[in-house]
Amino acid sequence: MDAIGCAFLPSFCTQCGSPLPQLSSVPICDVCWTEFPVQSGCVCLCCGDALDVPAVPSPAALCRTCRLAPPPFIRAVAFGLSQDRMRAAIHALKYDRLQPAASKLGRMLAEAIAQLAPEAPSEMLVVPVPLHRSRYAERGFNQARVLARCAIGFLRKSCPQWKLTLVFSPLMRLRPTSSQACLTQRQRRLNVRAAFSVSNPAEVASKHILRIDDILTTGATARSAARALVRAGAASVWVATLARARRSNASISRYSGSFEDREDKQRPLGNLPAATTQSASIRSSQEQPSF
Repeated sequence: MDAIGCAFLPSFCTQCGSPLPQLSSVPICDVCWTEFPVQSGCVCLCCGDALDVPAVPSPAALCRTCRLAPPPFIRAVAFGLSQDRMRAAIHALKYDRLQPAASKLGRMLAEAIAQLAPEAPSEMLVVPVPLHRSRYAERGFNQARVLARCAIGFLRKSCPQWKLTLVFSPLMRLRPTSSQACLTQRQRRLNVRAAFSVSNPAEVASKHILRIDDILTTGATARSAARALVRAGAASVWVATLARARRSNASISRYSGSFEDREDKQRPLGNLPAATTQSASIRSSQEQPSF
């Protein structure tokens, strides 16, 4: 039946253009699914950005941004890089409303979240990044919520001992923000500054939060959302995304001196993973920023 359907109504892979051998609600061929760029090599132990150093585990493996302006979250992980097939698939999900693709993308997100299992708390609230109501009305769904639901479904089978509770209400986006896609580093920070709030602080008080989104680029949205959760009393915030974009050296330099992130430096060292705590102790005496 699939062969007959494809003969009369041929469909093609939206990624590479090859004809699909069977009818599918997700027009992405099997070959393209295997070509999604996976993040590898040495990455920052905090934000997950790639480091230009040999891939050797080190307690001091922090990027310059996280050394100078520690974010309010403990650690951020991602499945792959925001480029090529991955970027196109996320674009199709968000803007072309290809929601059936969320199943396979959610499995990838689940693999990223599983990286946190050895060190993250055994009980966590999973909070997808919210859309403003105007953006939700325009798009019709929240891609972070769809991805989170699929990912948690996989993790309940692969990590049944890990109690991950998916909740949608605590985090609110207070105002509509411009799309981050075409903004500069500084514009991204200003765009999401004070954009989030917690509707019911009691819901997150003393809770460990796993914040979910589709892409982490500069970390501006992750920082803003995590800051709101920490201010509301969350015990810790962790971040997982489907994809991670790499910051340029120029943007890292500009970001490191940003005034609005100075308050993040006050995060107690006890909230950091052991490796990051050791690194922070070293830099407190050797690499203390002057601003």
